[in-house]
Amino acid sequence: MENFIFENSTKAYFGKQCVSQYLPAILARYGKTVMLAYGGGSIKRNGIYDEVMGILKDAGKTVVEFSGIMANPTYAKVLEGAAIADTQHVDLILAVGGGSVMDCCKAVSLAAVYTGDVWQDFWAKAGTIDFSTIPLGIIMTTSGTGSEMNGGAVITNERLKVKTGRDYPRLNAQFALLDPLYTYSVPQKQMISGAFDSFTHMMETYFSAPDDDNVSDSINEALMKSVIRNLRAAIAEPENYTARSNLVWASTMAENRILKLGKQCDFQGHILEHALGAFTDCNHGCGLAVLLPVYYRHIKVAGAKKFARFATNVWGIPGKGATTAQLANDGVEALAAFVKEIGLPTTLRELGMKEEQKPLLPVIAATCVASPGSYKRLSQAELLSIFEEAW
Repeated sequence: MENFIFENSTKAYFGKQCVSQYLPAILARYGKTVMLAYGGGSIKRNGIYDEVMGILKDAGKTVVEFSGIMANPTYAKVLEGAAIADTQHVDLILAVGGGSVMDCCKAVSLAAVYTGDVWQDFWAKAGTIDFSTIPLGIIMTTSGTGSEMNGGAVITNERLKVKTGRDYPRLNAQFALLDPLYTYSVPQKQMISGAFDSFTHMMETYFSAPDDDNVSDSINEALMKSVIRNLRAAIAEPENYTARSNLVWASTMAENRILKLGKQCDFQGHILEHALGAFTDCNHGCGLAVLLPVYYRHIKVAGAKKFARFATNVWGIPGKGATTAQLANDGVEALAAFVKEIGLPTTLRELGMKEEQKPLLPVIAATCVASPGSYKRLSQAELLSIFEEAW
């Protein structure tokens, strides 16, 4: 394995009723004013808002609300939250929701204390956070992004039509409460796309150097098989706690940096989807479902040995009598079949793009860069061909 240094500063509390069990004691460590951040209001309909608000009030906290965080959080929304946190002298940001809420709040925790241009200094390019940000805590209601245990945040600059992700360890939440029961109220399509998103995080790490025997790849294969097995179980039985709890922790494991240790990582698929999302505001997991099988068809020859291993070790495809190239192809097509099986879109048209939007494809592709971690360095023409083949 390659050399690495590992640290994760987020303390995770996992399991049934973990919020009511642990949040009161956690809150005692922070100041009086808490910013309660959430999305479109689903937590008010499913009872999570009332539970959390009751705990905050019992703890004697002054609550400032920051709501309406959208599925693809925008830079404008980050600045809105930062202004609230600054003027209200917030001591703790409590993000209640899925990846979009988590990501937005990480950026808010930075923007509220930074006097410069946050986008230019930390998202347009990688910056250095050498100062204290507002403490952040997370209560996860939707799994998939793994954002609960890293410093990553994907933000969309609507004016520039740019969707960019950065991972700053200083933006890690100080604590994350993960109750799989909270995910029961999520619509099935959102649950499926979230689980698939976590699966893509695993693949984007797996399909990269080094390819010699390493612990990260072995763990990754076990996690990928777990997602396949448990997603099928959760679709068949939406309140199967075993399946839901496994999907939650698999998602966290995919992005808490453990899988990436000693790996170069690819994430070309995410680069493609972020470009697409900046122009279409599509569901992230669904966008990845469309693009990744197409992308992998482009690199399967260059990464044939790993794709063949993927076929046998993850999908259980017999290797006897098959060539490496045949197995590599079978692994990619098994992924494509799985996307169709779980009901996610397989083309950009199924994703919701209209015929009049097709001329946007060259514009979208032009904003993409080639990932240095890919098995194959893609040209600009090949990046465009992926979008065209996905149409």
